[in-house]
Amino acid sequence: MKSNINEELKNLSSDELELRIDDWRRQLLGLRLSSVTSHVKDYSQFKKIRRNIARGLTLLGQKCDDCVCDSK
Repeated sequence: MKSNINEELKNLSSDELELRIDDWRRQLLGLRLSSVTSHVKDYSQFKKIRRNIARGLTLLGQKCDDCVCDSK
């Protein structure tokens, strides 16, 4: 499953990747709020969402580095 997410993220543009990261951050916030107010069924979602955010940020940073290198 990880390779599918990585391949999917690699094919996104920087703007689309930023939107996906923002969506994951909103999901994480919602999950945190629901864990405070009620019971969360699957606590592994915290880890999965955090890792997806990290993957997205890593790829976004790589894309930005490629853009800087191309402009030199």
